Amino acid sequence: MSDSPIPILSTWVEVPKTSDFTIYNLPFGIFKNKKLSPRIGIAIGDKIIDLSILDQEGFFANMFLPEGIFVKDSLNELISLGKVQTKKIRERVQTLLLVDNGELRDHSARGKVMVTRKEAEMLLPVKIGDYTDFYSSIEHATNVGKMFRDPENALLPNWKHLPVGYHGRASSIVVSGTQIHRPKGQFKGSDGLDFGSSQKLDFELELAFITGKPTKLGDSVSTEDAEEYIFGFVLFNDWSARDIQAWEYVPLGPFLGKNFGSSISPWVVTLEALEPFRSASPLQEPEVFPYLKCQKAHSFDVNLEVFIQPDGKKPSKVCTSNFKSMYWNVAQQLAHHTVNGCNINVGDMMASGTISGSTEDSFGSLLELSWNGAKAVKLEDGEERKFLEDGDTVIMKGFAEKNGIRVGFGEVSGQILPAKS
Repeated sequence: MSDSPIPILSTWVEVPKTSDFTIYNLPFGIFKNKKLSPRIGIAIGDKIIDLSILDQEGFFANMFLPEGIFVKDSLNELISLGKVQTKKIRERVQTLLLVDNGELRDHSARGKVMVTRKEAEMLLPVKIGDYTDFYSSIEHATNVGKMFRDPENALLPNWKHLPVGYHGRASSIVVSGTQIHRPKGQFKGSDGLDFGSSQKLDFELELAFITGKPTKLGDSVSTEDAEEYIFGFVLFNDWSARDIQAWEYVPLGPFLGKNFGSSISPWVVTLEALEPFRSASPLQEPEVFPYLKCQKAHSFDVNLEVFIQPDGKKPSKVCTSNFKSMYWNVAQQLAHHTVNGCNINVGDMMASGTISGSTEDSFGSLLELSWNGAKAVKLEDGEERKFLEDGDTVIMKGFAEKNGIRVGFGEVSGQILPAKS
């Protein structure tokens, strides 16, 4: 938990007061537009800093960066340079943006360096080789256990002893704004087993971290070293077909109910940017095995919101939660993932699992908000939802704020289209 004061920084770039992309943030992403091929940028306010132009103009001189490192369609090669180098790049950009620094502000290339975000198309930020989804919220796991198992013994016997997870489908992870078709599959209907379009389509509010350092097969990562392997975070919507999932998940877990699509936000917020918002994790009882014990806090105080927007209507907020409530933190997740010698690669993605709080308005899925369809979630304009309908857009937002300083993720959104015939 960070108690040190955050230094006050001012920039010559106009940054709206409510912007997630302040000078304290400076997340990395991949963008293109009508004139520019895919390349790496850093967000500040309503602008994108084109790192390739900065490099061409000599602003990264003496960093000995590989030629063309910023003209890429993913962050993988940049991340592979290591945290020392990516931290220097981010800090150099931060210095160039300070209000009393005229290096870039007064440079003739400023117009080429600064790209308007509205005119840019954001792409998937990393090439994802592998994807793991965890199940780390005790509130979410308890709610699910109450609904589908024994309300008096909601958690499975292993849940408080290890971060439960499953290996998901990396190829169907898409960037924010990508439309998702309603999935088809088998499920139990009112008249027995049925096949067709899912009738219980849901969202799951999550954050995901991206690994920035590889390990060899057989090696393990300790909780103490885990953050050396974490480059940054994105918002993550784990779309879920609850009826398909309920029928298929025994005995081997999620499959078609999950792998039809997951959506992520395009900007990767670095671990360094989140450092001021470090938070203590919930108390863990019973005591965990030594390889899961942590010497410092690995949770982060990130406010999260979910909105549902019916086609052509206003968005309605249906959930307000916080990442700091997760029972299993990111260091424990990575330590457990690798304790058996499983290797990781740069660009792997590991999602938190649904982030639910202790109050009903903080539940991170419609499964919980509607209690598996037992009650309706009220939206604006008289609309109600138990599960998602065709045309609905789900919007997730996340930000950390302390002493007036804000670091945010922007948003991840996706609209539901009818199932393909």
